[in-house]
Amino acid sequence: MRSARRARLAPIGAAALAAALAGCATTRHLGASPAPGLPPLPANWRSIPNPVPRYLPPAPRGNPPFYDVNGRRYYVLASADGYNRIGVASWYGPNSDGRYTADGDRYNMYAMTAANKVLPLPTYVRVTDLSNGRSVIVKVNDRGPFVAHRLIDLSYLAAAKLGMLGTGTALVDVQALTPGSPAALASAIQPVGAFLYVQVGAFAVPANAERVLARLHAAGLQNAFILSPAVTGGNLYRVRVGPIHDVAQYDGLAARLAALGYPGAILVKP
Repeated sequence: MRSARRARLAPIGAAALAAALAGCATTRHLGASPAPGLPPLPANWRSIPNPVPRYLPPAPRGNPPFYDVNGRRYYVLASADGYNRIGVASWYGPNSDGRYTADGDRYNMYAMTAANKVLPLPTYVRVTDLSNGRSVIVKVNDRGPFVAHRLIDLSYLAAAKLGMLGTGTALVDVQALTPGSPAALASAIQPVGAFLYVQVGAFAVPANAERVLARLHAAGLQNAFILSPAVTGGNLYRVRVGPIHDVAQYDGLAARLAALGYPGAILVKP
């Protein structure tokens, strides 16, 4: 179910953009639809290259220190350096095609772009589907998706290249790229089908971790456990639940944890 795409709000900048322009002036030679009910893709969509990360100044729009949507405040990162997150990708397409993005670009569903709630605009990121190992590079130039437990909203073309148009969502690794760095130039290497876990919290005091674990077990989450510093290094006791195999399982678990008072649980690698 593509709830993230249907629930998408109008793009925003320092303040909400008041108007969206309908239609797109670009004429494209389109091929066949990737699946019944979905828009066609460009005839050459498989050969459309990834954008090459390059240095760009911060966009004059879309980079306020913070902004509010649906009663929630989001803080824009001062820098994308070191950003690497595991989460759920969704995609958006025809309903937004031709409208202004948060940084003032026109959204083009056939371009390699994406939306994120907190990354500086623009930022280049590598997105890797953890179920099949496919990887794309996109330019983040928009805000969203404003749906619970969603990390990034991909353009229609980027989602097609990852093979997630039909499912609407995918578990992905999102890594910010520094222009000219080896990571920006190299091919992605990700283990396909690797287990993921939801981290409920990390505690310096082991008794605090034990209390959280006991509460999770009492709530029926018997696959919750503590990862000790002896395993991970450092000095934190990490409370995790899992493994997680797909988006539906993650969504259900995230909702249960939020109801138990742990809304900030995040997806992590082993």
